[in-house]
Amino acid sequence: MCQHQPPCPTADSPDREAARLTAHHPEQGWSLLCNGVLLFEDTGELLPDGQIIAPHRPSAAGRVVKAA
Repeated sequence: MCQHQPPCPTADSPDREAARLTAHHPEQGWSLLCNGVLLFEDTGELLPDGQIIAPHRPSAAGRVVKAA
C-alpha cells in the first residue's frame, strides 16, 4: 500500500502507528494510515485483515491529583 520512501511500517509491525495519515476525521474519532490500519481516538485499532486491537492508552488509575 505505502508508496513512501522509506516505506512506512506494515500493518503487522509493532510500530504500525508510525505510518503516515491517509485520511483524518477527528470529528468522527478515526484516522486511516497508509498501511491500511484504522486508528481510533481511544487508541483502538482495526487492522486490514479484520483483527481488532483493543484500546491501549495509559491508565490514570493509581494517579492521585490533589487540588491546591
